[in-house]
Amino acid sequence: MKVSVVMGIYNCEKTLKESLDSLLNQTYESFEIILCEDGSKDNTLKVAKEYVKNYPQKVRLIQNTTNKGLAYSLNRCIEISKGEYIARMDADDISYKNRLEKQMHYLETHPEYALVGSQVFLFNDGGIWGVRKTKNDPLKKDFLFGSQFIHPTIIIKKEVLNQIGNYTVSKATLRAEDYDLFMRLYAAGFKGYNMQDILLNYREDSATFKKRVYKYRFGEAKVRYNGFKLMKLMPLGLIYVLKPLIVGLIPQKILTHLRHQELDSTLLDETTHPTV
Repeated sequence: MKVSVVMGIYNCEKTLKESLDSLLNQTYESFEIILCEDGSKDNTLKVAKEYVKNYPQKVRLIQNTTNKGLAYSLNRCIEISKGEYIARMDADDISYKNRLEKQMHYLETHPEYALVGSQVFLFNDGGIWGVRKTKNDPLKKDFLFGSQFIHPTIIIKKEVLNQIGNYTVSKATLRAEDYDLFMRLYAAGFKGYNMQDILLNYREDSATFKKRVYKYRFGEAKVRYNGFKLMKLMPLGLIYVLKPLIVGLIPQKILTHLRHQELDSTLLDETTHPTV
């Protein structure tokens, strides 16, 4: 078993099926899917059990007794994983069928990198509306401006994850577990690469913006402070620690408008839609 795809699933009955189907359609074969059900209030658990029943050799399911959050759920998945590599996926996103094949080929032919991510299309119920692009070979200083990897696109060596202690479970990392992880990884001397291929449809809609409540901004500020200290980006980093607190004061409608301008849908004209 080469790859374990880990997913925390919570209140996602409407999107989980399409997400899992996109994984089961992969051209790459040596992988398993581990789901951690995190105390959902809808029929998420029922949908997950159907996939375990229909694909017993491919899909495994564990449950939290109460809602514990994504970092806790992912750590549980990692603990029981069989793969040499850990791939991320969210229950409302869609992987393209050659995603795992392309990323695994890159990692295995570029051993200097501990993880690999990709670019994404942004979509909602109305379809694809934009593109998110990331720097291909980010440096430590780039983390001053934000996380340099799109979390559900990454594949990472499990031995590296274990070495840095997997995901941090805390109030501060409730909405920034990935940012924290990547900064600790770089602080430990590892590095990652973002392929320029678009390999995933990333759901970003009104519900996504509603999750960005102000209390999580304090958590991100703390994550930034700790991460910048680890990567020796202080005192310059102090200015950037305040960014989430300042941005959080901007009305949500304005933020959404600015976000859509930043990720101008005209970029789609320059990109061919891959086959899902």
